[in-house]
Amino acid sequence: MKKVLAFVLAVVMVFALAACGGSSSAPAATQAPAAAAPADAAPAAGAFKIGSQGPLTGGAAIYGTAVMNAIQIAVDEVNAMGGIQFEFQSQDDEADSGDKAVNAYNNLMDWGMQVMVGTVTSGSGITVAAQAYQDRTFMLTPSGSSVDLIADKDNAFQVCFTDPNQGVGSADYLAENFAGAKVAVIYRNDDAYSQGIRDTFVAEAAVKGVEVVYEGTFTNDTATDFTVQLTAAKDAGADMLFLPIYYQPAAVILTQANQMGYAPTVFGVDGMDGILTLENFDTALAEGVYLLTPFSADADDARTQAFVAEYEKRYGETPNQFAADGYDGVFIVKAALEAAGCTPDMSSTEICEALIQVMPTISVDGITGEGMTWAATGEVSKAPMAVVIKDGVYVTP
Repeated sequence: MKKVLAFVLAVVMVFALAACGGSSSAPAATQAPAAAAPADAAPAAGAFKIGSQGPLTGGAAIYGTAVMNAIQIAVDEVNAMGGIQFEFQSQDDEADSGDKAVNAYNNLMDWGMQVMVGTVTSGSGITVAAQAYQDRTFMLTPSGSSVDLIADKDNAFQVCFTDPNQGVGSADYLAENFAGAKVAVIYRNDDAYSQGIRDTFVAEAAVKGVEVVYEGTFTNDTATDFTVQLTAAKDAGADMLFLPIYYQPAAVILTQANQMGYAPTVFGVDGMDGILTLENFDTALAEGVYLLTPFSADADDARTQAFVAEYEKRYGETPNQFAADGYDGVFIVKAALEAAGCTPDMSSTEICEALIQVMPTISVDGITGEGMTWAATGEVSKAPMAVVIKDGVYVTP
């Protein structure tokens, strides 16, 4: 019976693609337009309903707000182009991995969401992905980097690097650009994001000859005092700190290191993005900090500059990489819907099954990567890069 159902589904998909002008072969790379659309452009009749959820309040609101702002820009641009149209709604899950995450998802489904460009954080994403898998709702998370979010779920894909890829990429970058550095690692051991990056970093560092002279840990409850870890790192001769953590504890570490006269080079990952906008933090302490990232607002390509200009015009600040991933996410969904020949009258389940088939076949040029492709397991393939904070802005080294 399963074989018969699979055959029938395959036949239906072939006819749907033919009828809607889709193709089973990989389309040419799709890219975001360089010109910005009018703010809040109204969708035409027959729009796909895309939803997103993330922290719009609370300590992680900088991430969720950036993603939702950028998604709105991308939706307006798509709608102004004609063709596929989007209607967008967002929900606040406060980066919660329990009932708040589930409630936000259910609210979106009650609204009629057909495709999710979310969640923003991994914790809520792991919870929601389990529910979306059962519901057969397609998920493309801009910034949920945990492998647990996509593991064993054929409906979940990522725009961002996975945590293991960040760890490997960071170790490779240090091996190539900071040969001979003595590295101290400080990570949060009750956080899957931080622990996951630390694990692959240490393993890759050993392979590439990067010397790790000290490792220190902390938990969410102890993220206010790092003097013990910093003293141990200094005593071990560490001239570089690798911090696979979020920007809030990183700011405390930079402040306390400065107070004790310890000035190592600091290298962080995508969770560090946001440190320049942290209230009551002396951003001069972040000068010279490196971040592994897929996006730099100072890049000189037309697409990036158009996006940055529009974001700054609308929201009065420079977009971070979370915003860039959210922006790309909309155009990735657009490319997948076009490749699958989907129409707005299809159910979320029908769209999910169609997009699962085409995601491993498409290639998308975005502001966070050229020629992005996806494995059937949900992981994105794109090249990371590093930026350094100089004169209060992110620049390429």
